Amino acid sequence: MLSVALLLLCSASFTGYAGQCRNAGPVNTANAALARTVEPVRWSRALLKRDKKWYSSSEAVRIADNLLLYQRDNGGWNKNTDMAKPLSREEEKALQAPAEKGGVATIDNGATFTQMEYLARVYEATGQQKYKEGFLRGLDYLLEAQYDNGGWPQFYPIRKGYYEHITFNDGAMMGVMQLLRNVALNKAPYAFVDAPRKELSANAVEKGLDVILKSQVKVNGKLTAWCAQHNHITLAPANARAYELVSLSGGESLGIIKYLMALEKPSPEVIRAVDAAVSWTNQVKITGIRLKWIKDATTHTERDRIVVTDPTAPPLLARFYEIGTNKPMFVGRDGIVHEKLAEIEQERRSGYSWYIAFSQELVEQDYPAWKRKWAVTE
Repeated sequence: MLSVALLLLCSASFTGYAGQCRNAGPVNTANAALARTVEPVRWSRALLKRDKKWYSSSEAVRIADNLLLYQRDNGGWNKNTDMAKPLSREEEKALQAPAEKGGVATIDNGATFTQMEYLARVYEATGQQKYKEGFLRGLDYLLEAQYDNGGWPQFYPIRKGYYEHITFNDGAMMGVMQLLRNVALNKAPYAFVDAPRKELSANAVEKGLDVILKSQVKVNGKLTAWCAQHNHITLAPANARAYELVSLSGGESLGIIKYLMALEKPSPEVIRAVDAAVSWTNQVKITGIRLKWIKDATTHTERDRIVVTDPTAPPLLARFYEIGTNKPMFVGRDGIVHEKLAEIEQERRSGYSWYIAFSQELVEQDYPAWKRKWAVTE
């Protein structure tokens, strides 16, 4: 009984990364080993799925304070940083330096709109004004970054190159659109946003919808899907990195379809876009294969990814399809298109997502229900 009591007392004293047992007296080695296995909190969108009460915890507040330190002067955030990691005094000071505060901000890889939603949740739970102010600065950033035609660049202020394209890749623009739509609709946790900003958000969403519909790719006069990025002036499909060429994007198109299907009272234009895109995804789905991780045949240490035959595997979508032929595209850093994953270099095979899950539920359940709800006829 004593060992159990000590374990409970120790477990109750965990605080974030520290994982230390305070005022619990002697602890046996088994309990100490258990303490060391506690996983540290890492920054990701998974933090947006915590229980509502958690956002008032000391750990949640600590992370929110980190986000304010990482926030740029323009209101946005950079990407690919573990912003949940505890910071030393020196690190906190460095983040407040003018060079850091004036650095780049982006919506790529979930940046900015994820931090904003987190701050809104912590503000809702704590009522601390600094989190509201941080969110509103982020909101102003997103509204300012939008192109006049309704799209969003990957980076703002604009970075020359593919960064200035309207970016659907990795859910960038759709993440922004979903947040702004929730703000405009006064959904939790955004009820605190003032009326003028809600109106601006609603206008931004309408402009964004317009550019989504205008950029849907037509092949032989027939609507299909979307590229991962589109030219911000012509709206034509555009290249990004050497291995991200003009194409139709399976994953990004799924995200756009889901957004469009969530709209209330969809217009005839939205209905046509959804019908065409769902038809396209169903047409290009890939069956009978699955991905498998193996040891690299050359080094025997690095991981490699291969495609194996499996008639029972669920359907997949390729990340990129050639416009016009709908053939899956696999591209290495040399920019050369191949028809098979095995034909590109190991680093790109294992370091990039070339296939995604096909949403059977979307096509077989959600889409028919959506058509019934809005009395869509063939």
